[in-house]
Amino acid sequence: MLFGQRQNTGYEDGAWHLPSGHLEAGESVIDALIREAKEEIGISIAPEDVHFAHIMHNSSSGGRMAFFFSVRSWTGELENQEQDKCAELQWFSADEPPDRMIDYCRAAMAHIVSGRPFSIYGW
Repeated sequence: MLFGQRQNTGYEDGAWHLPSGHLEAGESVIDALIREAKEEIGISIAPEDVHFAHIMHNSSSGGRMAFFFSVRSWTGELENQEQDKCAELQWFSADEPPDRMIDYCRAAMAHIVSGRPFSIYGW
């Protein structure tokens, strides 16, 4: 799994997190993933290469839904495009994730590895 180490964000700096982002108006979750991948890690992903992995109902900010997908095929070279917010990119095994992660992300990764497609967190 590819993680980025947060820096200069004011939230959990130093922690590892998956490349991620928020939806823009009129955007599907797949379109957002494709856009964020290009913006954050410099790769292009075809919609058919995006596969659902997990959805989490997270209590933060009043109850956000976090969607997790897997992508095993893309074009371009992985490159940290947001060096002001991300210290580095690094691959980790699903069996040995980074020591310091954002808590809800660690919980979601455990559910994904166990094959559970839905979870709640923080309620």
